[in-house]
Amino acid sequence: MWWCSAPSRRALLALPLALAACGFEPVYGPGGTGSALRNKVLVEGPGSVESFLLVEALEFRLGQPDTPLYRLDFELTIVQEGQAVTPNNETTRYSVIGTLDYNLHPIGQPGEVLAGGRIESFTGYSATGTTVETFAAERDAQARLMELMADRLVGRLQATADLGS
Repeated sequence: MWWCSAPSRRALLALPLALAACGFEPVYGPGGTGSALRNKVLVEGPGSVESFLLVEALEFRLGQPDTPLYRLDFELTIVQEGQAVTPNNETTRYSVIGTLDYNLHPIGQPGEVLAGGRIESFTGYSATGTTVETFAAERDAQARLMELMADRLVGRLQATADLGS
């Protein structure tokens, strides 16, 4: 097998050194953004059910701040689109599409942006059951979407936030 040869093993062992030379740092290593953000980000308060779910997911991933150093502002947009339509013009499947614009600021310096951008994601649900089943499926799809967006946002913050460390 190719990974058993001595030159391949040496190249594999040299990989961490090569990554360190190009500026790669582990997120959860000493001084990494993973530990720098843990329990230090104050997330903007929710204004809707969807943003409440997003804030809850973000606080689960980032922790609730004891003494916040950073503030995360966001604008969340949710749109539903019909995807499957029967010959009788009844929609049986919907996509829930989310767009999240965000900015991470140091507390007390609202003009300075440490990280910012846009995250987009989607999920879907079926509308073929009863009204109660459809409503439950819609709420579940919205919750799944907020979990997806929180995962992407935290990953993006950990990868791109310039925390000056």
